[in-house]
Amino acid sequence: MIRGRKDYDRIQDPAGLIPDDEPVFLIRGKDMVGPLTVSAWADLAAAAGADDTIVETARQHAHAMEKWQLENGSKIPDMPEGA
Repeated sequence: MIRGRKDYDRIQDPAGLIPDDEPVFLIRGKDMVGPLTVSAWADLAAAAGADDTIVETARQHAHAMEKWQLENGSKIPDMPEGA
């Protein structure tokens, strides 16, 4: 699995379902644009014909991110030096 940030190399795929050369992108709950990004993904997936279940799951996750931010705060996306 190819990650965009070296500090996320610790994130694993224990079942080995993601090929070593497949790029992945992680959006954390504290990322202030995270909920909007996940909501936009859900809209795009729905427009592409994705199953309603995955679209609704993404929308629920975006809502959970919003709730988490209200309780814990958020921050502007950043990248540590060297990541």
